[in-house]
Amino acid sequence: MDDNYSPNQLIDHLTDDEHKILLQLAREALSLGVRGHTLQPLDQEGLPLRLIQPGATFVTLTKKGELRGCIGSLEASRPLAEDVRVHVVAAALEDYRFPSVHPEEIPHILIEISRLTTPQLIDSYAERDLLSQIRPGLDGVILKRGVRRATFLPQVWEKIPDVEDFLGMLCRKMGAPTDYWRQKDVQVFTYQVEKFLEKEA
Repeated sequence: MDDNYSPNQLIDHLTDDEHKILLQLAREALSLGVRGHTLQPLDQEGLPLRLIQPGATFVTLTKKGELRGCIGSLEASRPLAEDVRVHVVAAALEDYRFPSVHPEEIPHILIEISRLTTPQLIDSYAERDLLSQIRPGLDGVILKRGVRRATFLPQVWEKIPDVEDFLGMLCRKMGAPTDYWRQKDVQVFTYQVEKFLEKEA
C-alpha cells in the first residue's frame, strides 16, 4: 500500500472491449471452476497490454439480485486478466458465507468486476479530519491494525450511506467493536474502483 494519500486519485478506465474480454474470461473460468476443472495457464497472446499488466480486482457474483459470493485482493500481484479468473472461481467456491455454486446455477449467476486503484493511507490527526477525507459513494475503505484488515468496496455505500456507520460496520466485519476505527493505531486507507458487469439475459 502507498502511504501517500491522494484524495483526487483517478483510475485509468479500460475500454469497452477490454471490459468484454475480462467478463468473457471470467465467465469461462466460472464454468470450468464450478465444474471441477483446473484452470489452464492464462494465454496472454493477443490480449491487450493493460490486461496482462499487474492488477487488483474483486469479483462479485449475484443471483436474482442477491449476493452469491465476493472475493478479491487489495494489491496487484498478478496480471489483471489472471486476477479476474482466480477471483471468480474463488467467489464461487471459497466465500465462507455461502455454499459453493453448483453447475446448475451457472446460467443464473451474474458477474461483476471491480478493478481497484492502489490503496492510499489517510494521513490525519483528528477524527473530524479523517471523516472529511472519506468520500461516500466514491471510496472503498480499508481498516488495518497489525495483521488485522477488512475492507468495504464503494458499492457498500448504497446500503450504508453514513460515514461513521460505514466505518462501524467495517469494524464489525473486522471482528472488532464498532468504534474500533477511532483507535490511534488503526490505519485507514481508501481506494477507488472501476466497476463493470454482465448484462442480464
